This record gives sequence, C-alpha cells and structure tokens, in this order.
Amino acid sequence: MTTFLTTLAQFSSYYTDSAGYMSSGGAQSGLYGSASIIGLGLILLAGLIGGIVQNRMMANMRRYSSEPAPLTGAQVARRMLAQYGLHDVQVTHTSGTLTDHYNPANRTVNLSDTVYSQATVAAMAVAAHECGHAVQHAKAYPWLALRSELVPLVNLGSRLGQIVLMVGLALIAMGTGTTVAWIGLALFATTTVFALVTLPVEFDASRRALAWMESSGLASQAMHGQAGTALRWAAMTYVAAALSSIAMLVYYVLILLNARGRSE
Repeated sequence: MTTFLTTLAQFSSYYTDSAGYMSSGGAQSGLYGSASIIGLGLILLAGLIGGIVQNRMMANMRRYSSEPAPLTGAQVARRMLAQYGLHDVQVTHTSGTLTDHYNPANRTVNLSDTVYSQATVAAMAVAAHECGHAVQHAKAYPWLALRSELVPLVNLGSRLGQIVLMVGLALIAMGTGTTVAWIGLALFATTTVFALVTLPVEFDASRRALAWMESSGLASQAMHGQAGTALRWAAMTYVAAALSSIAMLVYYVLILLNARGRSE
C-alpha cells in the first residue's frame, strides 16, 4: 500500500533539477518564466492536497490501529484467500510501515510487521485490501493486467525520462530545437499513465475487501465502517499522487510549448 509521499518521491528529483536549471540564468528565466509560474503553482497545489490527504490517512490508520479486531492481519488474509480458493497464494510479512503489497510475480501477499501480527481494524482492512489484489489477479482483472504490463515501460521512463528531458531543455536553451525534450517528456509521461491506471486497481481492491468483510461476517457493522474509512483515505493517497504527476507533466508541457512558440 504505497502512500502519497512514497509515490511523490519519484517525481521530486524532476522538480529539483528542473527548477535549478530554470533559475540559472536570465535567458532561461525569460524563456520559461510564465510557464514556470503556472506549472509550479499547479505543483504546489497538488502538493498541498497531497499533504492534507496524507495526514488524514495517517490519522485514520493510527486511530484504527488501536481498535481491536477478532483476527490478526495474517489470519484475515489467509481466511479471505481460502474462501476465494486461492490456496497457491502465500501470506508473508515484510519489514517497514505501510509496505504492504501483493506481488503477482510470485503470488504472495506481503504484510508489514504490524499488519501481519496485530489484531486491529486497520490491520484487518489493509490485509483484506491486499488480498483484493490477489483476487483481481486470479480473476484477470483488466486494469491490474494493464498495470503489470506497464511496469517495464514505467521503469524505463522513470530512469531515462529525467536525463533525456534535462538534455532536451539544455538544447532548447542553445536554440537547437525541442525534439529531444519532447522525447524526454514522453518517457516521463509513462509515470503519469501508470499513476492513473493504478486508481481503478486500488479502488476495486478496497471494494472487494469491504464486500468480503461484510459477507464473511468477520467485521461488525462498526468495524466495517471503520475499515471503509481507513481504506478510502488510503485510496485517496493514490489520487493525490496522480494529481501530483499530472501537475508535473503539465509543468513540463507548458515549458516546451512556450519554448516552441518562441522558436517559431
């Protein structure tokens, strides 16, 4: 369950490097000034929204981590997987906080130490959510399949996008055209596409988790409501991360459009 701040970290280096480059000289400042102001405004707004969402999510997780549940996260996961007939999916624990995730490559539900061993509403909700991904995988949920197929492309884009884009921006400053920068932007855009594709995957996994908790009778009505609140705010961190990625993409698009207009 990657949170907003974790997801946003992959974009922060783009912002830092480009901001430093844009303010390095008068010519560049004149070239990118208005586009930078609009783009940076969008980035700051997305960051503000993300910070608010992150704080609410963490507050709810802390709150519901003190609410007792009948089973530990590991027990919840095993029961849900068994009821769906997913006997080949293993439940393991992983170090860290909010590092819970489902790995379709080796078919494992990986739960953080606190979720794995604690019997709380938060642990129950997170464990069921991750099992929701396992159910998606078993049922060939198309958005999960698309996200998995995008991983190699996103890995390439996240590694090369910044380098190619910075080279392209340097070439623009030297008056040699925008082609390289647009290629870098296309590579960067793969991370935005990935963030958007992730949204239906995460919301659907939470929907499956809540539906199972209700049908299994494991959670009381109060627990079900608490789990729903925790999962909704967790899902909103993905929305915030997508907004941040879109804002960064718009920032670079405005810069390149401005640069192309000046070169014509």
